[in-house]
Amino acid sequence: MAKKQVNPTRMELTKLKKKLVTATRGHKLLKDKRDELMRQFLELVRENKDLREKVEAGIQAANKNFVLARAGMSDEVLNVALMIPKQEVFLTLDHKNVMSVDIPVFEYQTKTPDSNDIYSYGFAFTSSDLDDSIKSLQDIFPDMLKLAEVEKACQLMASEIEKTRRRVNALEHVMIPELRENIKYIVMKLDENERSTQIRLMKVKDMMLEQAHHYKEKEQMV
Repeated sequence: MAKKQVNPTRMELTKLKKKLVTATRGHKLLKDKRDELMRQFLELVRENKDLREKVEAGIQAANKNFVLARAGMSDEVLNVALMIPKQEVFLTLDHKNVMSVDIPVFEYQTKTPDSNDIYSYGFAFTSSDLDDSIKSLQDIFPDMLKLAEVEKACQLMASEIEKTRRRVNALEHVMIPELRENIKYIVMKLDENERSTQIRLMKVKDMMLEQAHHYKEKEQMV
């Protein structure tokens, strides 16, 4: 029996069959999309893991050098050295589309191309450990941006995978079975109506033959 009331007509049957073809095709496309999203998501997860390990190692090295620099310098000299930065960083945000998901893409530019401008102080009164700490942060900065980009991409793709999975399940376990059940119900009703029509026609034929037979008997009696 159909789960909802449907008109057992041939027009409704044709409409449901078209819906079933569309739903089946959409189900296949969504499954392919889900599988491709999962493949790319796993690649991003692996890349995220490698980047995080690299960034954490770089930050740890920078912190280690900064602790050594602070141990060898007074707070006043350290504060003055880092008070007025010479270099500036400009960040731009763009997007790329991956399987209907807008992935953020970060790009940055520095105010000047000179790599020595990261040092905002003279070298006479500062420790070389401070130089190493700043250089470590500069080296790890592109990887930090890439890590932020990849982590955001993982979040967005995970959300899209969940949405696609729900749609696939809805088609596979609800919509397609319901359409098939309604089609089966209409076919059964149409067959039943056709059999009923045939039976009525046969009865009418028998009645007509019987009536014609009686007429012939009356003619013979006359």
